Amino acid sequence: MSLEQERPRPRINAEILRDIGLFGGLDDETLGILARELPTLHVEVGETVVEEGDLSREMFVVVGGELEVVKRGPRGGEFRVALFGPGDWFGEMSILDVMPRSATVRAVAPTMLVRLTNEHVEKLLYRRDLKAYSLLLMNIARELSRRLRVADGILGQFVSSVSDTYAPPKKPG
Repeated sequence: MSLEQERPRPRINAEILRDIGLFGGLDDETLGILARELPTLHVEVGETVVEEGDLSREMFVVVGGELEVVKRGPRGGEFRVALFGPGDWFGEMSILDVMPRSATVRAVAPTMLVRLTNEHVEKLLYRRDLKAYSLLLMNIARELSRRLRVADGILGQFVSSVSDTYAPPKKPG
């Protein structure tokens, strides 16, 4: 089933958003506006939310459920790189740049999402309240920084492991 097909839309409220790091620091009025204006969607097991290589300008916040992030391998297979659950978000790079999606995300459990487009960011935050806009971008930047640190650690462990396995042993002195 396509994400674009009409389904009843579950509602969210400011309390739900307040507990999600992406919206950390936003005031009650802004959270209320976002809760009223941002669309929600429900995806079933196996449904793809975003596809690697696609162009789009929207991100998603996980309210409930679980999704997997998969990358295509050089020989066409897929490998899982992450799991997302309640409070996580993904697709934020598409809000910041216009590059294709870097991975595919699909539901592994029934999942409720909040959709946030670049138009929402401009209309509901940038044009309305620069402080709220800045906080949202800082929250995105913090998460991107955290993910980069994790990726650096994984890459460092991999290089060390390959080096230990294939590099000739060092001679003393």
